[in-house]
Formats: sequence, structure tokens, C-alpha cells
Amino acid sequence: MSLVDHKTILIVEDDERLALLTQEYLQKNGFTVSIEADGRKAISRIITEQPSLVVLDLMLPGADGFTVCRSVRNEYKGPILMLTARSDDVDQILGLEIGADDYVSKPAKPRVLLARVQSLLRRSTQDVDIAVADSKADQTLTFGPLTIDNSRREAWLNEEEVELTSAEFDLLWLLSSSAGRILSREEIFSELRGIEYDGQDRSVDVRVSRIRSKIGDDPIHPRRIKTIRSKGYLFVKEV
Repeated sequence: MSLVDHKTILIVEDDERLALLTQEYLQKNGFTVSIEADGRKAISRIITEQPSLVVLDLMLPGADGFTVCRSVRNEYKGPILMLTARSDDVDQILGLEIGADDYVSKPAKPRVLLARVQSLLRRSTQDVDIAVADSKADQTLTFGPLTIDNSRREAWLNEEEVELTSAEFDLLWLLSSSAGRILSREEIFSELRGIEYDGQDRSVDVRVSRIRSKIGDDPIHPRRIKTIRSKGYLFVKEV
């Protein structure tokens, strides 16, 4: 089964011409694509329809993209790709902080958008054959009160489920499965986003900060996920 089999995408964009062009391009690449121009209606549709992925613009009538993302995040586990119009990183960081999985600056080149969509879907759709072949022990890691289950894509802290976005779980699993080894930002970017680190993107740092607070790590003096100056991040086995 290919990556795009039965994959549905909801484009939330009020620029009709841009939305239609994007829809046409994604459909030519095998996706089933629908469009919603109103932010408030998009909230209801995302929760009800549960598309495989959401392409979300920021400037929308009814409710802006930040509101849409924040409103659906607890009830929608699929990836959200946010479209940001500004060249600075303010919108990008805020989007990541409220649960977006990735972002593309507008105007987005079709091939770049497609690559990000495919990458997000590849990350959110785990290889079932691998999950079945691996033992439960290989798919579950435990660090004191923290348990991370890759086969179920869930994490538990003191027997309570930790609410993580798809991208946050991917990063947590990558770090924890490499516990005891420093991972550079270059390695993390290559593994999770399929692109080279440009030396400026702060998405990994934002996600690490969010993950720390969710797994009970001290954000000021972290003991579980340490920042190693000029090198990257280290997930500590025992704290």
C-alpha cells in the first residue's frame, strides 16, 4: 500500500485561487483533498471528519489559524501543517507551541509543500509490519515514572497519559530510543523532517521545551532531556 492510499487532506484557506491550485496539485499526487475557507467551520470539520492531514493558513475569516489549531488539538491527533506568511519566526514558533507539527512559509512552492505533507504522513503512519515484527519490549521504553510506547504512540507519566502532538511524540521517541547518546540538531532534522538543518530553525528547541514540561522535567534545570551546548540534546537514562 502506498503512502497516499486512502489519505485525505483538508486545506483551510480563504484564498480561493490558491486553495484550488493546491488542491489540484495534491490530487494529482494521489491525495483526496477538500477545502474549507472559514476558520470556525474548519474547527467542526477537522474534529468530525478527522482528515489524515490539515493544511492550515493563519489568516482566516471566522477564526484565525492559531485559534483553529488550539481548538482542535486535543481532539485531532493527525498532523497539522501551518502556512505562515511572514519571513520572521514569530508565527512559526507560536504555531509550534500550540500544536502545529510543521510549517511552510507562503508563498509555498508546490514541491516543497508536497514534500512536507509526505514527510508528516510518513511520520504519523507507522510501519505496521515493523511494529508487529518487533517485540513489545522493543517498542516500549520505561524511565522511572515515564513510559513511552511506540507501538501505540503513547506516553505515560505516573500512569497518566501525556498529551503529545504527533511531532512531539516522534521527537520524544527519537531522543528516548537513543538515551545516553547526544543527538545533534542536524541528526534530528534529518530523521524527523527529511531536510538539512539551516542553523536557524528553532522548531526542535520549541518542541523540546514543550516535551520537558509535559514529562515532568524541570524546564530551567532539566535532568531528563539535557541541552548539550554546541552539540545537541541528550536523553538521560537515569535521573
